[in-house]
Amino acid sequence: MQDEGKARILIIEDDPEFRDLLRLHLSARGYRVEVAEDGVAGGRALLANPPDLIISDIDMPFLDGFELLSLLKSEESTASIPVILLSGRGDSETLVKAGTMGVADYMTKPVTRDQLLESVEACLARAKGRQ
Repeated sequence: MQDEGKARILIIEDDPEFRDLLRLHLSARGYRVEVAEDGVAGGRALLANPPDLIISDIDMPFLDGFELLSLLKSEESTASIPVILLSGRGDSETLVKAGTMGVADYMTKPVTRDQLLESVEACLARAKGRQ
């Protein structure tokens, strides 16, 4: 059962199995979860109903995670939404780019349930502290 007081999280991930796994882990913890299969669908979803946190893949069709992040940060209404980027990329160039763009966290796939929940809880706590 989901708690209305729990944060709303938008997952933007083009791999359906991984997207469902993330959704299951977060829903089981009581978060209200919405999913989108790519950056364009994710952009539409977050504009329709801005979430408390976004978890996004980097490598997606149409609009990748960095492009989406750039658009989010350029709009006052969405700039403060924390974003956790997930990727199979662990190279230093990607990590530096993510940090420069202001991600709340960067996680390299594969991600365990505990790593996911720890990151989500820490990012939400930091965001709440800034309000």
